[in-house]
Amino acid sequence: MLRRLNINVAVETQENGEIARLLPAGATHQGLAMKAEPLEGLDLAELAATPEGVILMLDQITDPQNIGAIFRSAAAFGARGIVMQDRHAPALTGALAKAAAGGIERCPHARVVNLSRALDDLSDLGWRSIGLAGESAAELDAILDGGPVVLVLGSEGEGLRRLVSERCDALARISLAQNMESLNVSAAAAVALYTAAKART
Repeated sequence: MLRRLNINVAVETQENGEIARLLPAGATHQGLAMKAEPLEGLDLAELAATPEGVILMLDQITDPQNIGAIFRSAAAFGARGIVMQDRHAPALTGALAKAAAGGIERCPHARVVNLSRALDDLSDLGWRSIGLAGESAAELDAILDGGPVVLVLGSEGEGLRRLVSERCDALARISLAQNMESLNVSAAAAVALYTAAKART
């Protein structure tokens, strides 16, 4: 979903060295830099009003590179949006925006205070929630039914928090080779999105 923006742009010409000086350390540019306000999120009810497709929910995932990669995958697989916490998620700028490669402009997001309460609200709106948990006996592709689903991903170290896990309608794992315990969370998100897309066809 692309959002139309009304933008008034003031153009200023600078030498490459001056542009580099104005940017954060380590930032790269090709002779062009823009200063913009972070994209505003949607209200959860607006994001999820029509129960159709896939929403991702991120439970205390804080690494900007991972979140950026998740936005990129979400946009690539046509996810309805991403739900994050207000306090435990970085701004959609800098390294995160770079890793997203345009994903934050194409995939809407909503920030909520309490993920457990948000899962209850999503359930009331007709969404089924599945938490990704490596210890689950159920495999994700076996329990997806093609209906509207919220895929809930936890941080790599802690996984899903107990209260969030308990609010999910089901827990499922991604099938891996026996000698591998887990995937990077952004890779897990991409696999889960692909699996959900296959279930809808």
